[in-house]
Amino acid sequence: MRPRDIPNAITIVRIALVVPAAWLLLHQAYVEALLVFALAGVSDGLDGYLAKRYGWHTRVGSILDPLADKLLLVTAYVVLSWLEHLPMWLVLAVIGRDVVLVGGALAYHWLIGRFDMAPTLISKLNTVAQIVLAFAVMYSLGVQALPVGLLEALVWLVLTTTVWSGVDYVLTWGVRAYRARVHSDNLQGRGNGK
Repeated sequence: MRPRDIPNAITIVRIALVVPAAWLLLHQAYVEALLVFALAGVSDGLDGYLAKRYGWHTRVGSILDPLADKLLLVTAYVVLSWLEHLPMWLVLAVIGRDVVLVGGALAYHWLIGRFDMAPTLISKLNTVAQIVLAFAVMYSLGVQALPVGLLEALVWLVLTTTVWSGVDYVLTWGVRAYRARVHSDNLQGRGNGK
């Protein structure tokens, strides 16, 4: 393994943590689940640091890293909803946004060209809000009960940032797709002598 593959190897380990995280949550071992998610967070920071510090960026890594984060978060949300600790409508909103983003990215790639995912500020805020809510619920269940009002506020924050970031992506990439299509049509027109 080359040194530049280390961040991707760490990311793959993080993906492998999805199964034990789901198992622990399903068995209501919330403290242990918190530890697994904390380990995943440390690994996320480590692979990001190594990639930036040494320039070990790869196309595979740019796909695997957000995929690992999403798999862990969606798994936590689905299981916590199954156990009735998170509302199902919130989980559907989170998954729905991700489906729209992936569908849009694939459509852009097939119809326009290469799609390089660049997270926006609102998207990063959404990810942070989702992580904080998942940690808060697990902490409240396994360590010490948090105020219901705080957890409800986090639920509404996640919903707001989820919808906002989804709309932002659709508008941003819709405009980019339109401009790319117009640019392509203009180039074809010039090539045909128009």
